[in-house]
Amino acid sequence: MAKRIAQQMTPEEVLATQFGGPDSGVFTDGSCDPNPGVGGWGWVWVESGEILAQGNGRSPDTTTNNRMELQALIEAFKTLPDDRDLIAYSDSQLCVNTINEWAPGWEKRGWKRKGGPIKNLELVQELYALANAKPRIKLQWIRAHEGTRWNEYADALAALDA
Repeated sequence: MAKRIAQQMTPEEVLATQFGGPDSGVFTDGSCDPNPGVGGWGWVWVESGEILAQGNGRSPDTTTNNRMELQALIEAFKTLPDDRDLIAYSDSQLCVNTINEWAPGWEKRGWKRKGGPIKNLELVQELYALANAKPRIKLQWIRAHEGTRWNEYADALAALDA
């Protein structure tokens, strides 16, 4: 069963296991167990299979998986250079669609959405501002828990100290 492969693995164990997928890019993941509950986030920047930078953290308060997914992207974007063409991968379609598709319209409407309030608005606004400040970094969805090495690695970082 591919689902939640890395949750039982440390980042080091993920690296020692045969996984496929892209070997360059920025991979992010958020975790919350139970949801809502204690959460964590992780990201890793890799080029040609070599880790250039990584980060992870925990939320001391009750949080949600979506907040941790957004936080992982925010922390990665804060660290990444603005003068490089990079792909940032997230396994959260909600986060990718929020930044790539919905946020521009919400911003034009004064951060309002037709269907009610925007959840996690402060995180959405922060990530959207970072993404706009670094337009050479493209945000792209990647399927979760399908055996993609660096997505599994980011998942393992997010689950550390759980």
